[in-house]
Amino acid sequence: MKPVKNPGDCSLKILVVEDNFDSRRLLQKMLSPYGDCDIAVNGKEAVEAFEKALDEEFSYDLICLDILMPVMDGHETLKRVREIEEARGLYGLDGVKVIMTSALDDNENILKAFRTGCEGYITKPIEKKKIVENLKELGLVD
Repeated sequence: MKPVKNPGDCSLKILVVEDNFDSRRLLQKMLSPYGDCDIAVNGKEAVEAFEKALDEEFSYDLICLDILMPVMDGHETLKRVREIEEARGLYGLDGVKVIMTSALDDNENILKAFRTGCEGYITKPIEKKKIVENLKELGLVD
């Protein structure tokens, strides 16, 4: 079962994983009206933040995850996130929603992302309209 949010907290807990400063800043600005945005600059840092949030029983609702990053790319990061969830008995709707955000728009990367377990895929440049549409489709906002 997914850890419970703090009582009275209706906003989302979001992790933005992006190595590019401008892209990070843009996503944070777009998403901040919907909740608290934490930042990770690579996949390794993202996995550590994700595990720490689960340990503190205050899990993320959404991860926006870039594919092309140093240290650990987005595909590997997503794979590790799903492995961590499985090891903790978090399946399906109890897991975090992941939207891949990438300049890569080829079928191979898109299919790989969905096969690994993402729920959304947005190609850059990212527009607020696309983000909001994905949040609504995932049932994270009205």
